[in-house]
Amino acid sequence: MSSMEQISRTSIQAKAFEFALFELIYSKRNSFQPLWSVDSWVKFLIWLSLNCGLPGDKESLELFAKAMGSPLTSRMRKIFFERALDDLSLHILADPSEAQVLVMHIDGEKRILDKEIDQALRMIGLTDKVSLSPAAWVRHDSIVSIPWNNKNDI
Repeated sequence: MSSMEQISRTSIQAKAFEFALFELIYSKRNSFQPLWSVDSWVKFLIWLSLNCGLPGDKESLELFAKAMGSPLTSRMRKIFFERALDDLSLHILADPSEAQVLVMHIDGEKRILDKEIDQALRMIGLTDKVSLSPAAWVRHDSIVSIPWNNKNDI
C-alpha cells in the first residue's frame, strides 16, 4: 500500500469518526439535564466514557478525557453548547463557561431583531438562564452578546 493510499485511508477514517461522533452529540445533547450547564456536559462525557467500556471511577474518567485530547474535546464541547435555528436563521453559542451567550445571524451581516433573539432563547430553553432585557445585551456588528443571569447558578 502506498503512503498516499494510507494517508487517504487515515483521512477517511478520521472524517467518518468525526462525523459519527458529532451526530451522536447532536442526537444526545438534550438528554443531559439541566441543559445549558456544566453538569450536562460532564454527564455527557461520563455517559460517553461508560459506553466506550470504561468503568465509572475517577481514574478511568480522567484517562478517557486525556485520551480524547484537548482539541477534540474542545470541538465536542462547542457542538454540545451551540444551536443553529434555521427557521430564524440564527446561530447561538451558549457555553456556560463563557461570560455570555453569543447570538449571530447565519447569513452573517444582517442585523438581528430583539424579537428574533427572544424567540430563539425561548425555543432552546435559555429564558431562565440569561438576561431577557435588550438593555443588557451588547451588539457587536452582527453579533449580540447576552449575559448569563448568575454565573454561580450555571
